[in-house]
Amino acid sequence: MLLGVHCSVSGGLEKAFDEAGKLDIDTFQIFTRNQRQWKAKPISDDESRTFKSAFKSSKVKIAFSHASYLINLASNKDDLLQKSIDAMIAELERCDALGLSYVVVHPGAAKDLEEKVALDNVAKSIQHIIKATPDNKVKILIENTAGQGTALGYDFKHLGKIIELVKSERLAACFDTCHAFAAGYDISNKAIFEKTFNEWDKSVGLSKLKVIHLNDSKTSLGSRVDRHAHIGQGNIGTEAFKLIIKNFNDVPKVLETPKEDNMDEENLKILKALA
Repeated sequence: MLLGVHCSVSGGLEKAFDEAGKLDIDTFQIFTRNQRQWKAKPISDDESRTFKSAFKSSKVKIAFSHASYLINLASNKDDLLQKSIDAMIAELERCDALGLSYVVVHPGAAKDLEEKVALDNVAKSIQHIIKATPDNKVKILIENTAGQGTALGYDFKHLGKIIELVKSERLAACFDTCHAFAAGYDISNKAIFEKTFNEWDKSVGLSKLKVIHLNDSKTSLGSRVDRHAHIGQGNIGTEAFKLIIKNFNDVPKVLETPKEDNMDEENLKILKALA
């Protein structure tokens, strides 16, 4: 089913597989480093061996990372842009050393730039990153956003434009249910679900959809506010998640909902029942 959660790496990166085993999941997302800091050590040979050994002995089929929230590949500030590019290069190297498939990253924020200029900046940044990592097998997945502030990616066309400009097989996309709903893309019933994914196919391409984040939304349709809710406890409703599991069985799908009170287990039970 390729259904999982964002796993904790507290105590070591390989600990993600302990959580995956307890939850009986076959895919997961992790932070490979403290995502609120710029600098991170490279993956050591021992870390790489330990992680890959745990991977091999687990039932996990695909694992991937989420890049730091500090990264802004659209920035027109030279220092921030360079830090962002360097952080993405380092993240790709870390993921490659761990045998991960993808790095999910938000496109960035336009700030005081026109959106077209900001999107061009993102594309140029990603081109630079790909050129700097020629032997790296890890794909970069740009994620749709809720559109808070000046965040890019709330419009599917933003993702499509970046992919069109970059022209690389190493660039694809991640779809977040909460972000899409908050941005104004309804997925709550079959008819509107099909319309939304037809729009995604036209703007981005279904072939470019490599990961799905499964999050209900605390906020209303088109609110442009990103607040994740547990499955069935938000404004999206369970029908959307049933349709996603049915239509995207081969795409890795992970929860990014709050973890208190064993809610990962509860959310997974609901999703499996919907299937």
